[in-house]
Amino acid sequence: MAQQGAQLDGAKFCCSICLDLLKDPVTIPCGHSYCMNCIKSFWDGEDEKKIYSCPQCRQTFTPRPVLVKNTLVADLLEELKKTGLQAAPADHCYAGPEDVACDVCTGRKLKALKSCLVCLISYCKNHLRPHYELPAFEKHKLVDPSKKLQENICSRHDEVMKIFCRTDQQSICYLCSMDEHKGHDTVSAAAERTERQRELEVSRQNIQQRIQDREKDVKLLQQEVEAVSRSADKAVEDSEKIFTELIRLIQKRSSDVKQQIRSQQETEVSRVKELQEKLEQEITELKRKDAELKQLSHTEDHNQFLHNYPSLSQLSEPTDSSSINIRPLRYFEDVTAAVSELRDQLQDILREKWTNISLTVANVDVLLSEPEPKTRAELLKYACEITLDPNTAHTYVLLSEGNRKATYMFEEQSYSSHPDRFTDTCQVLSRESLTGRCYWEVELSGKRVYAAVAYKNISRTGDESKCGHNDKSWALDCYTKSYTFVFNNVSTPVSGPRSYRVGVYLDHRAGILSFYSVSETMTLLHRVQTTFTQPLYAGLQFYDSPFASTAEFSALE
Repeated sequence: MAQQGAQLDGAKFCCSICLDLLKDPVTIPCGHSYCMNCIKSFWDGEDEKKIYSCPQCRQTFTPRPVLVKNTLVADLLEELKKTGLQAAPADHCYAGPEDVACDVCTGRKLKALKSCLVCLISYCKNHLRPHYELPAFEKHKLVDPSKKLQENICSRHDEVMKIFCRTDQQSICYLCSMDEHKGHDTVSAAAERTERQRELEVSRQNIQQRIQDREKDVKLLQQEVEAVSRSADKAVEDSEKIFTELIRLIQKRSSDVKQQIRSQQETEVSRVKELQEKLEQEITELKRKDAELKQLSHTEDHNQFLHNYPSLSQLSEPTDSSSINIRPLRYFEDVTAAVSELRDQLQDILREKWTNISLTVANVDVLLSEPEPKTRAELLKYACEITLDPNTAHTYVLLSEGNRKATYMFEEQSYSSHPDRFTDTCQVLSRESLTGRCYWEVELSGKRVYAAVAYKNISRTGDESKCGHNDKSWALDCYTKSYTFVFNNVSTPVSGPRSYRVGVYLDHRAGILSFYSVSETMTLLHRVQTTFTQPLYAGLQFYDSPFASTAEFSALE
Protein backbone atom coordinates (compact mmCIF):
# COMPACT_ATOMS: atom_id res chain seq x y z
CA MET A 1 0.00 0.00 0.00
CA ALA A 2 2.87 2.36 0.84
CA GLN A 3 4.37 1.71 -2.59
CA GLN A 4 1.05 2.44 -4.28
CA GLY A 5 0.78 5.67 -2.30
CA ALA A 6 4.27 6.69 -3.38
CA GLN A 7 3.35 6.03 -7.00
CA LEU A 8 0.17 8.08 -6.60
CA ASP A 9 2.08 10.97 -5.07
CA GLY A 10 4.67 10.62 -7.81
CA ALA A 11 2.03 11.13 -10.50
CA LYS A 12 1.07 14.41 -8.86
CA PHE A 13 4.64 15.66 -8.93
CA CYS A 14 5.38 14.75 -12.55
CA CYS A 15 5.95 17.35 -15.26
CA SER A 16 3.33 16.86 -18.00
CA ILE A 17 5.90 17.90 -20.63
CA CYS A 18 8.81 15.52 -19.90
CA LEU A 19 6.66 12.99 -17.90
CA ASP A 20 9.37 12.83 -15.23
CA LEU A 21 9.59 14.15 -11.69
CA LEU A 22 9.71 17.94 -11.52
CA LYS A 23 13.17 19.51 -11.68
CA ASP A 24 13.50 23.14 -10.50
CA PRO A 25 9.68 23.31 -10.27
CA VAL A 26 7.93 26.55 -11.26
CA THR A 27 4.23 27.34 -11.00
CA ILE A 28 2.67 29.47 -13.75
CA PRO A 29 -0.33 31.86 -13.18
CA CYS A 30 -2.98 29.19 -13.89
CA GLY A 31 -1.61 27.05 -11.00
CA HIS A 32 0.04 24.21 -12.98
CA SER A 33 3.65 23.32 -12.28
CA TYR A 34 6.45 22.38 -14.67
CA CYS A 35 10.19 21.90 -14.80
CA MET A 36 11.86 25.28 -15.30
CA ASN A 37 13.62 24.20 -18.52
CA CYS A 38 10.56 22.38 -19.90
CA ILE A 39 8.19 25.36 -19.72
CA LYS A 40 10.91 27.73 -20.95
CA SER A 41 11.50 25.57 -24.06
CA PHE A 42 7.73 25.28 -24.62
CA TRP A 43 7.24 29.06 -24.46
CA ASP A 44 10.28 29.71 -26.65
CA GLY A 45 8.31 28.07 -29.44
CA GLU A 46 5.49 30.59 -28.91
CA ASP A 47 7.68 33.70 -29.02
CA GLU A 48 6.60 34.58 -32.55
CA LYS A 49 2.92 34.79 -31.55
CA LYS A 50 3.72 36.70 -28.33
CA ILE A 51 0.89 34.69 -26.71
CA TYR A 52 1.91 32.05 -24.17
CA SER A 53 -0.25 29.14 -23.01
CA CYS A 54 -0.40 26.37 -20.43
CA PRO A 55 0.28 22.94 -21.99
CA GLN A 56 -2.46 21.39 -19.80
CA CYS A 57 -5.38 23.84 -19.53
CA ARG A 58 -4.43 25.99 -22.55
CA GLN A 59 -5.00 29.23 -20.63
CA THR A 60 -3.10 32.06 -22.36
CA PHE A 61 -0.91 34.80 -20.92
CA THR A 62 0.32 38.12 -22.29
CA PRO A 63 3.04 39.18 -21.75
CA ARG A 64 5.23 36.13 -21.05
CA PRO A 65 5.07 35.37 -17.32
CA VAL A 66 8.23 35.66 -15.28
CA LEU A 67 9.24 32.24 -13.96
CA VAL A 68 10.24 31.86 -10.32
CA LYS A 69 11.23 28.58 -8.66
CA ASN A 70 8.46 27.19 -6.44
CA THR A 71 10.45 26.49 -3.29
CA LEU A 72 7.50 24.85 -1.51
CA VAL A 73 7.06 22.22 -4.23
CA ALA A 74 10.83 21.76 -4.44
CA ASP A 75 11.06 21.11 -0.70
CA LEU A 76 8.13 18.64 -0.84
CA LEU A 77 9.85 16.74 -3.65
CA GLU A 78 13.06 16.44 -1.63
CA GLU A 79 11.13 15.09 1.38
CA LEU A 80 9.14 12.61 -0.73
CA LYS A 81 12.27 11.33 -2.50
CA LYS A 82 13.60 10.27 0.89
CA THR A 83 10.46 8.10 1.39
CA GLY A 84 10.93 6.25 -1.93
CA LEU A 85 8.99 8.45 -4.37
CA GLN A 86 9.16 7.15 -7.95
CA ALA A 87 8.02 8.68 -11.19
CA ALA A 88 4.79 7.28 -12.58
CA PRO A 89 5.15 5.23 -15.74
CA ALA A 90 5.32 7.35 -18.86
CA ASP A 91 2.38 7.18 -21.25
CA HIS A 92 4.41 5.13 -23.71
CA CYS A 93 4.69 2.37 -21.08
CA TYR A 94 0.93 1.83 -21.00
CA ALA A 95 -0.69 -0.62 -23.41
CA GLY A 96 -2.41 0.87 -26.44
CA PRO A 97 -5.02 -0.73 -28.75
CA GLU A 98 -2.33 -2.50 -30.80
CA ASP A 99 -0.26 -3.63 -27.81
CA VAL A 100 -0.43 -6.78 -25.68
CA ALA A 101 -1.54 -5.70 -22.20
CA CYS A 102 -0.44 -7.18 -18.90
CA ASP A 103 -3.15 -9.58 -17.67
CA VAL A 104 -2.27 -8.91 -13.99
CA CYS A 105 -2.38 -5.09 -13.94
CA THR A 106 -5.55 -3.49 -12.62
CA GLY A 107 -6.84 -0.14 -13.80
CA ARG A 108 -4.76 1.23 -16.66
CA LYS A 109 -2.69 -1.73 -17.87
CA LEU A 110 1.00 -1.60 -18.73
CA LYS A 111 2.48 -3.17 -21.86
CA ALA A 112 3.34 -6.83 -21.53
CA LEU A 113 7.04 -7.69 -21.67
CA LYS A 114 6.60 -11.47 -22.03
CA SER A 115 3.87 -14.09 -22.37
CA CYS A 116 4.06 -17.42 -20.53
CA LEU A 117 3.05 -20.52 -22.50
CA VAL A 118 2.47 -22.44 -19.25
CA CYS A 119 0.46 -19.82 -17.36
CA LEU A 120 -1.09 -18.61 -20.63
CA ILE A 121 -0.82 -15.10 -19.22
CA SER A 122 1.05 -12.00 -20.38
CA TYR A 123 3.11 -10.02 -17.83
CA CYS A 124 4.50 -6.50 -17.61
CA LYS A 125 8.02 -5.93 -16.28
CA ASN A 126 6.87 -5.65 -12.65
CA HIS A 127 4.57 -8.70 -12.65
CA LEU A 128 7.06 -10.81 -14.62
CA ARG A 129 9.65 -10.62 -11.82
CA PRO A 130 8.48 -13.82 -10.00
CA HIS A 131 9.16 -15.85 -13.16
CA TYR A 132 12.80 -14.83 -12.94
CA GLU A 133 13.17 -14.99 -9.14
CA LEU A 134 11.13 -18.01 -7.94
CA PRO A 135 12.29 -21.63 -8.61
CA ALA A 136 8.69 -22.75 -9.22
CA PHE A 137 8.65 -20.82 -12.53
CA GLU A 138 11.97 -22.06 -13.85
CA LYS A 139 10.41 -24.48 -16.36
CA HIS A 140 7.85 -21.98 -17.64
CA LYS A 141 8.31 -21.02 -21.28
CA LEU A 142 8.46 -17.25 -21.81
CA VAL A 143 7.94 -15.85 -25.32
CA ASP A 144 7.43 -12.43 -26.86
CA PRO A 145 4.05 -10.90 -25.96
CA SER A 146 1.22 -12.62 -27.85
CA LYS A 147 -2.51 -12.01 -28.12
CA LYS A 148 -3.06 -15.60 -29.28
CA LEU A 149 -2.34 -17.43 -26.05
CA GLN A 150 -5.88 -18.79 -25.87
CA GLU A 151 -5.27 -20.61 -29.15
CA ASN A 152 -3.09 -22.98 -27.09
CA ILE A 153 -6.19 -24.10 -25.11
CA CYS A 154 -8.23 -27.03 -26.40
CA SER A 155 -11.72 -25.69 -27.09
CA ARG A 156 -13.26 -29.06 -26.32
CA HIS A 157 -11.49 -30.03 -23.09
CA ASP A 158 -10.23 -26.64 -21.90
CA GLU A 159 -6.72 -28.09 -21.52
CA VAL A 160 -3.35 -26.85 -22.76
CA MET A 161 -2.51 -28.43 -26.11
CA LYS A 162 0.93 -29.99 -25.62
CA ILE A 163 0.60 -32.84 -28.14
CA PHE A 164 0.77 -32.78 -31.95
CA CYS A 165 -1.20 -35.27 -34.05
CA ARG A 166 0.81 -36.05 -37.16
CA THR A 167 -2.08 -38.00 -38.65
CA ASP A 168 -4.39 -34.96 -38.66
CA GLN A 169 -1.63 -32.37 -38.61
CA GLN A 170 -3.01 -30.43 -35.64
CA SER A 171 -2.25 -29.61 -32.02
CA ILE A 172 -4.29 -31.48 -29.38
CA CYS A 173 -4.47 -31.90 -25.61
CA TYR A 174 -3.75 -35.15 -23.74
CA LEU A 175 -7.51 -35.89 -23.46
CA CYS A 176 -7.87 -35.62 -27.26
CA SER A 177 -5.09 -38.21 -27.64
CA MET A 178 -7.18 -40.69 -25.67
CA ASP A 179 -10.43 -39.81 -27.41
CA GLU A 180 -10.96 -38.98 -31.09
CA HIS A 181 -7.21 -39.10 -31.83
CA LYS A 182 -6.69 -42.47 -30.18
CA GLY A 183 -4.39 -44.68 -32.26
CA HIS A 184 -3.10 -41.73 -34.28
CA ASP A 185 0.58 -40.93 -34.76
CA THR A 186 1.11 -38.42 -31.94
CA VAL A 187 4.20 -36.81 -30.45
CA SER A 188 4.80 -34.02 -28.02
CA ALA A 189 4.48 -30.54 -29.46
CA ALA A 190 8.09 -29.95 -28.41
CA ALA A 191 9.29 -33.01 -30.37
CA GLU A 192 7.33 -31.98 -33.44
CA ARG A 193 8.69 -28.47 -33.08
CA THR A 194 12.24 -29.88 -32.96
CA GLU A 195 11.61 -31.85 -36.14
CA ARG A 196 10.03 -28.91 -37.90
CA GLN A 197 12.80 -26.68 -36.59
CA ARG A 198 15.34 -28.85 -38.39
CA GLU A 199 13.29 -28.61 -41.56
CA LEU A 200 12.99 -24.88 -41.00
CA GLU A 201 16.75 -24.54 -40.74
CA VAL A 202 17.17 -26.48 -43.98
CA SER A 203 14.56 -24.23 -45.61
CA ARG A 204 16.34 -21.18 -44.28
CA GLN A 205 19.64 -22.44 -45.66
CA ASN A 206 17.97 -22.98 -49.04
CA ILE A 207 16.42 -19.52 -48.84
CA GLN A 208 19.70 -17.93 -47.86
CA GLN A 209 21.44 -19.74 -50.71
CA ARG A 210 18.75 -18.53 -53.10
CA ILE A 211 19.13 -15.02 -51.70
CA GLN A 212 22.86 -15.18 -52.39
CA ASP A 213 22.20 -16.53 -55.89
CA ARG A 214 19.59 -13.86 -56.56
CA GLU A 215 21.89 -11.15 -55.20
CA LYS A 216 24.57 -12.35 -57.62
CA ASP A 217 21.97 -12.31 -60.40
CA VAL A 218 20.89 -8.81 -59.39
CA LYS A 219 24.52 -7.70 -59.43
CA LEU A 220 24.99 -9.24 -62.87
CA LEU A 221 21.79 -7.60 -64.08
CA GLN A 222 22.96 -4.28 -62.71
CA GLN A 223 26.19 -4.73 -64.63
CA GLU A 224 24.11 -5.55 -67.71
CA VAL A 225 22.00 -2.42 -67.14
CA GLU A 226 25.17 -0.36 -66.97
CA ALA A 227 26.56 -2.11 -70.06
CA VAL A 228 23.30 -1.64 -71.98
CA SER A 229 23.20 2.01 -70.94
CA ARG A 230 26.81 2.56 -71.99
CA SER A 231 26.19 0.81 -75.30
CA ALA A 232 22.98 2.79 -75.88
CA ASP A 233 24.72 6.07 -75.03
CA LYS A 234 27.54 5.19 -77.43
CA ALA A 235 25.05 4.22 -80.16
CA VAL A 236 23.13 7.47 -79.67
CA GLU A 237 26.36 9.47 -79.77
CA ASP A 238 27.63 7.64 -82.88
CA SER A 239 24.23 7.86 -84.59
CA GLU A 240 24.05 11.58 -83.92
CA LYS A 241 27.53 12.00 -85.39
CA ILE A 242 26.57 9.98 -88.48
CA PHE A 243 23.31 11.87 -88.98
CA THR A 244 25.17 15.13 -88.40
CA GLU A 245 27.63 14.10 -91.10
CA LEU A 246 24.72 13.26 -93.41
CA ILE A 247 23.10 16.59 -92.68
CA ARG A 248 26.43 18.36 -93.21
CA LEU A 249 26.90 16.46 -96.47
CA ILE A 250 23.41 17.41 -97.66
CA GLN A 251 24.01 21.01 -96.62
CA LYS A 252 27.35 20.93 -98.50
CA ARG A 253 25.63 19.56 -101.59
CA SER A 254 22.89 22.18 -101.19
CA SER A 255 25.56 24.88 -100.99
CA ASP A 256 27.34 23.41 -104.03
CA VAL A 257 24.12 23.37 -106.06
CA LYS A 258 23.37 26.92 -105.01
CA GLN A 259 26.90 28.01 -105.93
CA GLN A 260 26.74 26.24 -109.29
CA ILE A 261 23.37 27.79 -110.06
CA ARG A 262 24.63 31.25 -109.16
CA SER A 263 27.84 30.73 -111.15
CA GLN A 264 25.90 29.55 -114.18
CA GLN A 265 23.49 32.42 -113.68
CA GLU A 266 26.43 34.87 -113.68
CA THR A 267 27.94 33.27 -116.80
CA GLU A 268 24.70 33.29 -118.72
CA VAL A 269 23.78 36.82 -117.64
CA SER A 270 27.30 37.98 -118.66
CA ARG A 271 26.93 36.37 -122.09
CA VAL A 272 23.47 37.86 -122.56
CA LYS A 273 24.65 41.32 -121.54
CA GLU A 274 27.66 41.04 -123.88
CA LEU A 275 25.34 40.16 -126.76
CA GLN A 276 22.95 42.83 -125.64
CA GLU A 277 25.74 45.46 -125.80
CA LYS A 278 26.74 44.32 -129.30
CA LEU A 279 23.17 44.54 -130.49
CA GLU A 280 22.77 47.98 -128.95
CA GLN A 281 26.01 49.14 -130.66
CA GLU A 282 24.74 47.73 -133.95
CA ILE A 283 21.45 49.53 -133.46
CA THR A 284 23.32 52.80 -132.83
CA GLU A 285 25.47 52.25 -135.94
CA LEU A 286 22.43 51.41 -138.05
CA LYS A 287 20.58 54.49 -136.83
CA ARG A 288 23.61 56.63 -137.75
CA LYS A 289 23.76 55.00 -141.23
CA ASP A 290 20.04 55.51 -141.64
CA ALA A 291 20.40 59.20 -140.81
CA GLU A 292 23.28 59.64 -143.27
CA LEU A 293 21.37 57.81 -146.01
CA LYS A 294 18.33 59.90 -145.30
CA GLN A 295 20.42 63.05 -145.63
CA LEU A 296 21.99 61.71 -148.86
CA SER A 297 18.56 60.99 -150.26
CA HIS A 298 17.76 64.70 -150.07
CA THR A 299 20.99 65.77 -151.93
CA GLU A 300 20.06 67.54 -155.21
CA ASP A 301 23.51 67.32 -156.74
CA HIS A 302 23.50 64.09 -158.73
CA ASN A 303 27.25 63.85 -158.93
CA GLN A 304 27.61 64.34 -155.15
CA PHE A 305 24.95 61.67 -154.54
CA LEU A 306 26.67 59.15 -156.77
CA HIS A 307 30.07 59.92 -155.24
CA ASN A 308 28.97 59.37 -151.60
CA TYR A 309 26.44 56.55 -152.04
CA PRO A 310 28.90 53.66 -152.42
CA SER A 311 30.60 54.35 -149.11
CA LEU A 312 27.39 55.02 -147.19
CA SER A 313 25.49 52.04 -148.54
CA GLN A 314 27.96 49.49 -147.22
CA LEU A 315 26.80 47.93 -143.90
CA SER A 316 28.84 45.98 -141.31
CA GLU A 317 28.18 42.30 -140.73
CA PRO A 318 25.07 41.83 -138.52
CA THR A 319 25.50 40.33 -135.03
CA ASP A 320 24.53 36.61 -134.91
CA SER A 321 21.35 36.34 -132.75
CA SER A 322 20.44 32.78 -133.64
CA SER A 323 21.68 31.60 -130.18
CA ILE A 324 18.95 33.52 -128.40
CA ASN A 325 16.54 30.95 -126.84
CA ILE A 326 13.73 32.58 -124.90
CA ARG A 327 12.26 30.19 -122.21
CA PRO A 328 10.65 32.34 -119.50
CA LEU A 329 11.14 30.90 -115.97
CA ARG A 330 12.29 27.51 -117.29
CA TYR A 331 16.05 27.88 -117.51
CA PHE A 332 16.77 26.04 -114.20
CA GLU A 333 13.65 23.87 -113.95
CA ASP A 334 15.67 20.78 -114.85
CA VAL A 335 17.92 21.45 -111.87
CA THR A 336 14.87 21.58 -109.56
CA ALA A 337 13.60 18.35 -111.09
CA ALA A 338 16.98 16.67 -110.55
CA VAL A 339 17.06 17.77 -106.91
CA SER A 340 13.46 16.56 -106.42
CA GLU A 341 14.41 13.19 -107.89
CA LEU A 342 17.31 12.97 -105.46
CA ARG A 343 14.97 13.80 -102.57
CA ASP A 344 12.52 11.06 -103.60
CA GLN A 345 15.34 8.53 -103.89
CA LEU A 346 16.67 9.49 -100.46
CA GLN A 347 13.17 9.16 -98.99
CA ASP A 348 12.84 5.68 -100.48
CA ILE A 349 16.24 4.68 -99.14
CA LEU A 350 15.46 6.09 -95.68
CA ARG A 351 12.08 4.35 -95.64
CA GLU A 352 13.64 1.01 -96.62
CA LYS A 353 16.65 1.28 -94.36
CA TRP A 354 14.65 2.68 -91.45
CA THR A 355 12.74 -0.60 -91.17
CA ASN A 356 16.05 -2.48 -90.96
CA ILE A 357 17.35 -0.04 -88.36
CA SER A 358 14.15 -0.39 -86.29
CA LEU A 359 14.31 -4.18 -86.40
CA THR A 360 18.00 -4.12 -85.50
CA VAL A 361 17.20 -1.99 -82.46
CA ALA A 362 14.28 -4.27 -81.53
CA ASN A 363 16.54 -7.33 -81.76
CA VAL A 364 18.85 -6.10 -79.02
CA ASP A 365 18.35 -8.91 -76.52
CA VAL A 366 20.00 -8.80 -73.09
CA LEU A 367 18.02 -11.61 -71.45
CA LEU A 368 17.38 -15.09 -72.77
CA SER A 369 14.03 -15.43 -74.51
CA GLU A 370 11.19 -16.81 -72.45
CA PRO A 371 10.11 -20.38 -73.22
CA GLU A 372 7.69 -20.75 -76.10
CA PRO A 373 4.11 -20.97 -74.73
CA LYS A 374 2.53 -24.41 -74.89
CA THR A 375 -1.00 -24.00 -73.54
CA ARG A 376 -3.79 -21.63 -74.52
CA ALA A 377 -3.55 -19.96 -71.12
CA GLU A 378 0.12 -19.22 -71.76
CA LEU A 379 -0.64 -17.99 -75.30
CA LEU A 380 -3.36 -15.67 -74.03
CA LYS A 381 -0.70 -13.75 -72.08
CA TYR A 382 0.36 -12.37 -75.47
CA ALA A 383 -3.15 -11.71 -76.79
CA CYS A 384 -3.37 -8.61 -78.98
CA GLU A 385 -6.31 -6.79 -80.50
CA ILE A 386 -6.42 -6.88 -84.30
CA THR A 387 -8.40 -4.46 -86.47
CA LEU A 388 -8.51 -4.47 -90.26
CA ASP A 389 -7.33 -1.61 -92.47
CA PRO A 390 -10.13 -0.45 -94.85
CA ASN A 391 -7.51 1.04 -97.17
CA THR A 392 -6.21 -2.47 -97.96
CA ALA A 393 -9.58 -4.24 -98.34
CA HIS A 394 -10.52 -5.59 -101.78
CA THR A 395 -13.77 -4.10 -103.08
CA TYR A 396 -15.54 -7.47 -102.59
CA VAL A 397 -14.63 -7.53 -98.89
CA LEU A 398 -17.02 -5.89 -96.42
CA LEU A 399 -15.69 -4.83 -93.00
CA SER A 400 -17.89 -4.66 -89.90
CA GLU A 401 -17.86 -5.05 -86.09
CA GLY A 402 -15.42 -2.19 -85.65
CA ASN A 403 -13.29 -3.48 -88.57
CA ARG A 404 -12.68 -6.78 -86.74
CA LYS A 405 -14.93 -8.81 -89.07
CA ALA A 406 -14.52 -9.36 -92.82
CA THR A 407 -17.15 -10.83 -95.17
CA TYR A 408 -16.71 -11.94 -98.77
CA MET A 409 -19.47 -10.23 -100.78
CA PHE A 410 -20.89 -10.78 -104.28
CA GLU A 411 -21.01 -7.08 -105.12
CA GLU A 412 -18.43 -4.32 -104.98
CA GLN A 413 -18.24 -2.03 -101.99
CA SER A 414 -17.91 1.72 -102.38
CA TYR A 415 -14.29 2.10 -101.26
CA SER A 416 -12.28 5.12 -102.35
CA SER A 417 -9.17 4.63 -104.45
CA HIS A 418 -6.03 3.95 -102.41
CA PRO A 419 -2.54 2.68 -103.34
CA ASP A 420 -2.64 0.09 -100.49
CA ARG A 421 -5.83 -1.57 -101.76
CA PHE A 422 -5.69 -5.15 -103.12
CA THR A 423 -7.15 -5.12 -106.62
CA ASP A 424 -6.89 -8.73 -107.81
CA THR A 425 -7.15 -10.80 -104.61
CA CYS A 426 -10.06 -10.80 -102.14
CA GLN A 427 -8.00 -10.09 -99.03
CA VAL A 428 -7.31 -7.48 -96.39
CA LEU A 429 -4.47 -6.69 -93.93
CA SER A 430 -4.54 -5.46 -90.36
CA ARG A 431 -4.06 -1.85 -89.37
CA GLU A 432 -1.56 -2.81 -86.63
CA SER A 433 2.02 -3.82 -87.35
CA LEU A 434 3.12 -6.87 -85.38
CA THR A 435 6.49 -7.22 -83.65
CA GLY A 436 7.54 -8.95 -80.44
CA ARG A 437 5.23 -11.70 -79.15
CA CYS A 438 1.60 -11.64 -80.36
CA TYR A 439 -1.32 -14.07 -80.30
CA TRP A 440 -4.74 -13.77 -81.91
CA GLU A 441 -7.62 -16.03 -82.89
CA VAL A 442 -9.87 -15.96 -85.96
CA GLU A 443 -13.45 -17.28 -86.09
CA LEU A 444 -14.04 -18.76 -89.55
CA SER A 445 -17.30 -19.34 -91.37
CA GLY A 446 -17.62 -20.52 -94.95
CA LYS A 447 -16.00 -22.93 -97.33
CA ARG A 448 -12.49 -21.53 -97.62
CA VAL A 449 -10.61 -18.77 -95.78
CA TYR A 450 -6.86 -18.09 -95.42
CA ALA A 451 -5.44 -16.90 -92.09
CA ALA A 452 -2.18 -15.15 -92.91
CA VAL A 453 0.60 -12.74 -92.01
CA ALA A 454 2.41 -10.53 -94.52
CA TYR A 455 4.93 -7.75 -94.91
CA LYS A 456 3.59 -4.28 -95.69
CA ASN A 457 5.29 -4.24 -99.10
CA ILE A 458 3.45 -7.30 -100.45
CA SER A 459 2.26 -6.67 -104.01
CA ARG A 460 -1.27 -5.26 -104.39
CA THR A 461 -1.92 -6.62 -107.88
CA GLY A 462 -1.59 -9.90 -109.78
CA ASP A 463 -1.05 -13.43 -108.53
CA GLU A 464 1.94 -12.25 -106.45
CA SER A 465 -0.48 -10.35 -104.23
CA LYS A 466 -2.03 -13.61 -102.89
CA CYS A 467 -0.97 -14.41 -99.34
CA GLY A 468 1.35 -17.44 -99.41
CA HIS A 469 2.11 -17.08 -103.11
CA ASN A 470 5.27 -15.03 -102.54
CA ASP A 471 8.20 -14.76 -100.12
CA LYS A 472 6.55 -11.88 -98.24
CA SER A 473 3.61 -13.71 -96.69
CA TRP A 474 2.71 -16.94 -94.85
CA ALA A 475 -0.81 -18.39 -94.94
CA LEU A 476 -2.87 -21.27 -93.57
CA ASP A 477 -5.51 -22.36 -96.09
CA CYS A 478 -8.52 -23.42 -93.99
CA TYR A 479 -10.60 -25.53 -96.34
CA THR A 480 -13.83 -27.30 -95.42
CA LYS A 481 -12.19 -30.55 -94.30
CA SER A 482 -8.45 -29.89 -94.41
CA TYR A 483 -5.61 -27.44 -93.82
CA THR A 484 -2.75 -26.46 -96.12
CA PHE A 485 0.18 -24.21 -95.30
CA VAL A 486 1.34 -21.99 -98.16
CA PHE A 487 4.58 -20.00 -98.49
CA ASN A 488 6.41 -18.75 -101.58
CA ASN A 489 3.85 -20.56 -103.76
CA VAL A 490 4.68 -23.91 -102.14
CA SER A 491 1.79 -25.79 -100.48
CA THR A 492 2.30 -28.17 -97.57
CA PRO A 493 -0.58 -30.41 -96.38
CA VAL A 494 -1.28 -30.03 -92.66
CA SER A 495 -3.00 -32.63 -90.49
CA GLY A 496 -5.06 -31.76 -87.46
CA PRO A 497 -8.62 -31.53 -86.15
CA ARG A 498 -10.83 -29.19 -88.18
CA SER A 499 -12.08 -26.27 -86.12
CA TYR A 500 -13.96 -23.05 -86.81
CA ARG A 501 -11.42 -21.15 -84.75
CA VAL A 502 -7.74 -20.79 -85.66
CA GLY A 503 -5.10 -19.40 -83.32
CA VAL A 504 -1.97 -17.65 -84.62
CA TYR A 505 1.14 -17.10 -82.49
CA LEU A 506 4.01 -14.87 -83.60
CA ASP A 507 7.38 -14.39 -81.94
CA HIS A 508 8.89 -11.89 -84.34
CA ARG A 509 12.31 -11.73 -82.71
CA ALA A 510 12.69 -15.52 -82.51
CA GLY A 511 11.29 -15.95 -86.05
CA ILE A 512 8.49 -18.29 -84.88
CA LEU A 513 5.04 -18.43 -86.50
CA SER A 514 2.60 -21.09 -85.29
CA PHE A 515 -0.97 -21.97 -86.30
CA TYR A 516 -3.34 -23.76 -83.93
CA SER A 517 -6.71 -25.48 -84.16
CA VAL A 518 -8.71 -24.13 -81.21
CA SER A 519 -11.73 -25.92 -79.76
CA GLU A 520 -12.21 -27.61 -76.39
CA THR A 521 -8.63 -28.71 -76.89
CA MET A 522 -5.81 -26.88 -78.63
CA THR A 523 -3.70 -28.54 -81.33
CA LEU A 524 -0.59 -27.20 -83.03
CA LEU A 525 -1.18 -27.43 -86.80
CA HIS A 526 2.01 -25.96 -88.24
CA ARG A 527 5.09 -24.15 -86.95
CA VAL A 528 7.44 -21.97 -88.98
CA GLN A 529 11.02 -21.14 -87.94
CA THR A 530 12.51 -18.36 -90.03
CA THR A 531 13.93 -14.83 -89.84
CA PHE A 532 11.53 -11.93 -90.20
CA THR A 533 13.14 -8.82 -91.68
CA GLN A 534 10.16 -6.45 -91.44
CA PRO A 535 7.15 -5.89 -89.20
CA LEU A 536 4.25 -8.22 -90.06
CA TYR A 537 0.55 -7.57 -90.57
CA ALA A 538 -2.27 -10.05 -89.92
CA GLY A 539 -4.22 -10.90 -93.06
CA LEU A 540 -7.38 -12.62 -94.28
CA GLN A 541 -7.94 -13.99 -97.77
CA PHE A 542 -11.17 -15.32 -99.25
CA TYR A 543 -11.40 -17.86 -102.03
CA ASP A 544 -13.96 -17.38 -104.81
CA SER A 545 -17.02 -19.36 -103.78
CA PRO A 546 -20.76 -19.30 -104.39
CA PHE A 547 -21.15 -19.30 -100.61
CA ALA A 548 -20.52 -16.26 -98.41
CA SER A 549 -17.50 -16.56 -96.12
CA THR A 550 -16.67 -14.55 -93.02
CA ALA A 551 -13.72 -14.26 -90.67
CA GLU A 552 -13.66 -12.35 -87.40
CA PHE A 553 -10.81 -11.61 -85.00
CA SER A 554 -11.99 -12.83 -81.60
CA ALA A 555 -11.95 -10.61 -78.53
CA LEU A 556 -9.57 -12.41 -76.14
CA GLU A 557 -9.55 -11.85 -72.38
